[in-house]
Amino acid sequence: MNEFVEKCNRIFSATTEHYHKFDNIDALPENPYQPGTIEDVLFRKNWIDAAQWHMEDIIRDPEIEPVAALALKRRIDKSNQDRTDLVEDIDTYFRDLYKDVKPSADATINTESPAWAIDRLSILALKIYHMREETERKDASPEHIAKCRAKLDVLLEQQKDLSTAIGQLLDDIAAGCKFMKVYRQMKMYNDADTNPVLYGKK
Repeated sequence: MNEFVEKCNRIFSATTEHYHKFDNIDALPENPYQPGTIEDVLFRKNWIDAAQWHMEDIIRDPEIEPVAALALKRRIDKSNQDRTDLVEDIDTYFRDLYKDVKPSADATINTESPAWAIDRLSILALKIYHMREETERKDASPEHIAKCRAKLDVLLEQQKDLSTAIGQLLDDIAAGCKFMKVYRQMKMYNDADTNPVLYGKK
């Protein structure tokens, strides 16, 4: 497996475990990595994913108070923007890493950038953690446990396949067989200049 992808999986798994020592969306992370490093970005990316995972659980509580639900929805929106910013930081890292690679004449572009594929790897780490939790529940039926074990097997296979594919993509970019472009998300609804509900109030 590609060395960088192995690093991603290690950090995502460890960060997911670390988050669940607190299991609190308000917990402050104890980031073990040097600020500004790619390891730091990967840690913060998975921490945001873990916190948002649990925000999404909370907001689906049928008894949540409307005012609390609205406040949490705003927080999820902010989290989504932070998550997007970190994904773009990862793509910036790759753009700088491969800036001196000259793509071959027949090099092709991928359907998504490396960072957005790595984003899915972070989410998979969380899915695996929580599905494994379901297989260990003492209050669940044998049918539930069996169903979740089958789903866990699929998730683990998906993690392996996605890791392989990302590794191949990075190797191909390094070899000049693929080239990457960084397209910013440009989410218009977060921008006071492009969301008509926001700029209409000026």
